Amino acid sequence: MKRIKTYLMNKSIGYKLIFYFFIVILGLIITITTLGNLLYKESINHSQNENTNQIIKQINNGIDVYIKNTENIINYMSTDPRILNFFQENKDEEVSIDDEAYKSIYRFTKFNPEIAGIMIVNVKGGYVSDVMNKVSKDSLTNEQWYLKAYNEPKTIHLFTKPIGRNINNIFQYSADEVFSVSKAVIDPISKDIKGVILIDIKLDIIKEVIENAKPGTAGFIYILDDKNDIVYTPINKIVYRIKDEWIDGIDNKVAIKNIDGDNYQLTKSVSDYTGWQTIGVFPESEGLRVIKYIRYYSIIIGIIALIIAEILVIIFTKSIVNPILKLKKLMKKAQEGDLTVSFNSKYNDEIGELGGSFNNMVKEINNLINLVHIEEKKKRIAEMNVLQAQIKPHFMYNTLDTIRWMAEEHNEDDIVEIIEAFTNLLRISLSKGKEIITVKEELKHIEGYLTIQKIRYEDKLNYKIEFDENILDYKLTKLILQPLIENSIYHGIKEKRGVGNIIIIGKVKDEMLYFSVSDNGKGIDKQLLNKINNDLLNRKINDNKIGYGIFNVNERIQIMYGKKYGLTYKSIYGEGTIVEVRHPIIQ
Repeated sequence: MKRIKTYLMNKSIGYKLIFYFFIVILGLIITITTLGNLLYKESINHSQNENTNQIIKQINNGIDVYIKNTENIINYMSTDPRILNFFQENKDEEVSIDDEAYKSIYRFTKFNPEIAGIMIVNVKGGYVSDVMNKVSKDSLTNEQWYLKAYNEPKTIHLFTKPIGRNINNIFQYSADEVFSVSKAVIDPISKDIKGVILIDIKLDIIKEVIENAKPGTAGFIYILDDKNDIVYTPINKIVYRIKDEWIDGIDNKVAIKNIDGDNYQLTKSVSDYTGWQTIGVFPESEGLRVIKYIRYYSIIIGIIALIIAEILVIIFTKSIVNPILKLKKLMKKAQEGDLTVSFNSKYNDEIGELGGSFNNMVKEINNLINLVHIEEKKKRIAEMNVLQAQIKPHFMYNTLDTIRWMAEEHNEDDIVEIIEAFTNLLRISLSKGKEIITVKEELKHIEGYLTIQKIRYEDKLNYKIEFDENILDYKLTKLILQPLIENSIYHGIKEKRGVGNIIIIGKVKDEMLYFSVSDNGKGIDKQLLNKINNDLLNRKINDNKIGYGIFNVNERIQIMYGKKYGLTYKSIYGEGTIVEVRHPIIQ
């Protein structure tokens, strides 16, 4: 995770903006699509379940209507005078030829095509029918449908799969094609049972009701009676794998069961009138098919939306990043030294303000550089003038005074020596205007200076010069040692009692030219020493006891070569002082 974060942080702003927007948009699309599909799935399932329950109830109610209509037919026939006359005759013939009763039966079968046949049986076993006949000589009063209606005269009785009856239909309907309805006929005055009316109903009417209301194409609906015997079922292998305990307790609810590796939704509605159970069986995959299509199209729409959004993000990101890249290029040019660059923005937004600040910064830097160049040029001119005037008027006066004294007191050889030293001193100081001389020339310069000082101070001043021969051909900034030696004489040895010693060392140290001027003078107290070193470090020229000379030397070296080089003072008060000079090696 840390590597990924580091990788992203090192990428450009444009890349990061596009990546972040992509992640946010992708997250939103996935969240909306997922939640939408889940919510839609729940809604579809709920709506489908509600719709299925309503359809099952509708089918159940439709079947009830036909059963009630059959019961009403029986009730009408029970009050028909022609039927009542048949019962009053109470004939015991096995086959009764009663044209009037037959006409009544025909009237109902004519206008109710769902009726497969009607049979009217009196208490003696005599009967009349339109298309149904007795098969054997056994009395019809011994039939189950007769006995049940006779024993429970006020109730209508339903019989599914009428097998084993002593009845034959001229149309040869099988037991799987009809179901029977029977009910007793009660004399309205005497309340005696006159007989039983049996009506066979074609199962096609149930099939028609189911087909007109059944939802979907892969599911099916079947009917069970109150004993869980099948009343009607389409040709389907699944129905025989449905266990009775599965459908117990799911009235008006939905249960999901696995049959042959597929999930099926089972729902049931029980008729309060007949006790029959209408059961719907629907494969769950059929309900999920719509959801799959919606999910598929949601993914396509999400991908299209993501592509469009990413294109817009790239356009938006470029409108932000391009000005920044332009500003970055201008900054690089300014870093390389081109201070003529300028950022032009069409708008006054944050980037435009940043560009304006950049323009002001470049102008200010350019002005400061020009100012620094001017100031440094003036400073160097002043420093050169000061350094080339190191032979101060009082020194020239003392030198001339010494020459005059020697002319009076000594021989001409000494006068020649001091005049020659003084001449060399002036010649090297001028150096034909050159700023860089060899170490050898700098050595001659300080030797000439010390020769004059030695003649002046005689035994009070001793000096020693230790230069490595390897450095004599190196070059350095001229006149950097004489001011240091002068400070040692005038601020160290001159104020010391007894003989003063000065040691000048020149060598290579730490890949630099290293010089030191040490004396055994009175030294510098700690507070002043710290101030001198701080002023030298910060290139700050102050008026103090040791004069401008050392600060001018330090400034000239650092102006030309940087703060790595320059002067450092070390001193112990009462014992002496050492000034160290660091100068680059110039071949």
